[in-house]
Amino acid sequence: MARPIPNKSARVDHFDILIIGAGLSGVAAGCHLREKCPQREFAILEARDCIGGTWDLFRYPGVRSDSDMFTLGYSFRPWTETKAIADGPSILRYIRATAREHNIDGKIRFNHRLQRASWSEKEMRWTVEVERTGPGERIYLTCNFLLMCSGYYSYQQGFTPSLPGIAQFNGAVIHPQNWTTAIDYTGKRVVVIGSGATAVTLTPELAKSAATVTLLQRSPTYVVAWPDEDRIANRLRRWLPAGTACAVTRWKNVAAGMYFYRLCKRNPARARAMILNGVRKAVGPDCDVEAHFNPRYNPWEQRLCLAPNGDFFQSIRQGRTTIVTDEIETFVETGLKLRSGRQLAADLVVTATGLDLQVFGGVELDVDGQPVDPANLLCYKGVLYSDIPNFAAVTGYSNASWTLKAELICNYVCRLL
Repeated sequence: MARPIPNKSARVDHFDILIIGAGLSGVAAGCHLREKCPQREFAILEARDCIGGTWDLFRYPGVRSDSDMFTLGYSFRPWTETKAIADGPSILRYIRATAREHNIDGKIRFNHRLQRASWSEKEMRWTVEVERTGPGERIYLTCNFLLMCSGYYSYQQGFTPSLPGIAQFNGAVIHPQNWTTAIDYTGKRVVVIGSGATAVTLTPELAKSAATVTLLQRSPTYVVAWPDEDRIANRLRRWLPAGTACAVTRWKNVAAGMYFYRLCKRNPARARAMILNGVRKAVGPDCDVEAHFNPRYNPWEQRLCLAPNGDFFQSIRQGRTTIVTDEIETFVETGLKLRSGRQLAADLVVTATGLDLQVFGGVELDVDGQPVDPANLLCYKGVLYSDIPNFAAVTGYSNASWTLKAELICNYVCRLL
């Protein structure tokens, strides 16, 4: 049996579909449902007070996508700005404009955090328990189909590993997910811990006004320089309608990405050499490329990092950023002591150490009163899950733009409905 509604006399809104999350995926799902299933009534539940998801949550300096906007953008709404590798505010404007133009914004219920969802086989529907994060009250809704577009990580906090001695550090420590405009790094000694996309994005931006910036990594990551403008796309726009130019560029970039991914899998030694040769040219002779940019794994065994116009490499070459490959032994009052014995002085430490992974937005699910353990589920086509009726989750690719797969899933769910 589904979880009972405490106040049965209260009005409970019912929908054909409830979409959870009003970020990039949730807006895409709403647009596809509008077009392909116009007879279906749906609503979007968003825990926060605005549209945008990731692109509203992250506010750290230089925040941007590491995927081009011709593939990260929607297939049904052309990306028309000059830069293909766009900054966070531009992406946020694009998502919000899409929601507005397709009349999706009126379907969103803000400050509605989904806590639990219960499926009743007898009633053939979901009953969801929602916390209204403003007044703090609990309400209940019902739906025939539940579509999760809540991403893959917790919005409450980022992942920070155990950092020995951090309590004795006299400076400030911040995770990029918690960045605010109140954080002042001008003229300060900054250490960025991490070697992923956030660290590679954040470091050159901090280096513009910090006294010193040191990127401290336990092990290297593959980093590739790429122009932030797509010259072919910009030329196509002169001769073709925006939608056609965007579609051609989208498939060009999909094909190029597939080619390079397959090259990395079929001939990893060649791919590694190509990447490292590019790094050597970019950083110059004074940087130890083997120590700082040659990972233990082959290309695309983990996601590559992108440096638009080589900004990360330029920052190193110009002496504004120092890269150190070592492990932390402990924090000290003035900074960090490393396993090698070296000490890094710091006023501000940025822990770009990743995200706190979360399945189905952390929602408690049960089917006829039996709790659902996601670890025991079989996933079909990356969309549906065994023994959970009328339920789907949208996730993107790990080796290509998120939206490419998200839209495939939205189309699939619309056909299913």
